[in-house]
Amino acid sequence: MFDIDKWQEILGTMRKNKLRTFLTAFGVFWGIFMLVLLLGAGKGMENGIYNRFGDGAKNSVFVWSGKTAVAHKGMKPGREIKFTNEDLSAIEREVTDLNMMAPRNRVWGEYTINYKKQNGSYQVFGAEPSFMEMNGERAFRGRLLNEYDEREKRKVIVLGEQAAQVLFGEQNPVGEYVNIRGIHFKVVGTFKVRGNNGGRREERAYIPFTTLQTAFNQPNQVHLMLLTAQDGVPAKEMEDKLRALLAQRHKFSAEDDMAIGMNNTEAEYLKLQGLFSGIRIFVWIVGIGTLIAGIVGVSNIMLIIVKERTREIGVRKALGATPLSIVSLILQESVVITAFSGYLGLLFGTALLALVEHLLAGTELPFFANPEVDLGVALSATVVLVLSGAIAGLVPALKAANIKPIEALRAD
Repeated sequence: MFDIDKWQEILGTMRKNKLRTFLTAFGVFWGIFMLVLLLGAGKGMENGIYNRFGDGAKNSVFVWSGKTAVAHKGMKPGREIKFTNEDLSAIEREVTDLNMMAPRNRVWGEYTINYKKQNGSYQVFGAEPSFMEMNGERAFRGRLLNEYDEREKRKVIVLGEQAAQVLFGEQNPVGEYVNIRGIHFKVVGTFKVRGNNGGRREERAYIPFTTLQTAFNQPNQVHLMLLTAQDGVPAKEMEDKLRALLAQRHKFSAEDDMAIGMNNTEAEYLKLQGLFSGIRIFVWIVGIGTLIAGIVGVSNIMLIIVKERTREIGVRKALGATPLSIVSLILQESVVITAFSGYLGLLFGTALLALVEHLLAGTELPFFANPEVDLGVALSATVVLVLSGAIAGLVPALKAANIKPIEALRAD
């Protein structure tokens, strides 16, 4: 039941000791404020790092050919491994954990792409449509490659937005033709890349994989493959099966890391998840430690208040006040101080994070983006505040409840 007299008494006590109340509240305010800032900064760093992965698949494995480094079954080291279209068929047939796979070849060298009097030296790749999807290239103008381009070996090209800006300026390149080594390709779209090294990756161009094999004399050659595992299957399991299959087909040791190269993005992603889990735990430990320091301050101040009000408490008990009413009075005062100051700390911390996010809008920092504190953290902090206030006032409240009226009235 709401007791206005009790609340007026609490507010009167706080007004009577303004400096002491302020210093006590500031300890709790600072603890919550720092907790919110640390959590927000940690989330901003986490977002920034994850953004560097871009929009590509997080469970992908890149595979490319190399040279053997160890002898195997009578064959000397130094053999060059060359993937073929038959390897693609074998992988689709025998690697059961496979979800998607797409090959990619390259026109060797950075050949000049010409458009009228403009030209630029950019890497030109031939890839199946799903490669761009898995690798994180996203359509910006027009479209990306599709299965009809691949099936019909169309002479079409998708330009990175950086390359398109150099060749076409402000003109829309879609529908125009560019020249690569004497072959004309129709521009069907441009793409942008978000994340790690995105700007450099936009200085590329893609044509259909089958078109590159035919037009640039790379029959039955595969330079690189990009694969993703099925949902729920660790990419490492698929990687091991893939290595064993390729080792069998090309007769090299499965332990030979130089025969083929592999890059498992899922392994890197999981390492980062583990790192940020540790950072979050560390931030909570530091923040709660700071908050506990504030709570201890509140508890000490409440002990002093109880000592100062010993006679008053004695009179209350002599007039019939129950121990529960004494405890509730002290606890309420403690909760008011901690909850109000803690809420201000939460409010100021969130406002500062929102200001930083606003100031950084449109700016891409390498390892920092969108500092924020989610709703779950805010609710957790609120619960911590209420519990903190109750814990801070519990010992002083119990001490006050145990005061004997006769001893209290004799106190100076």
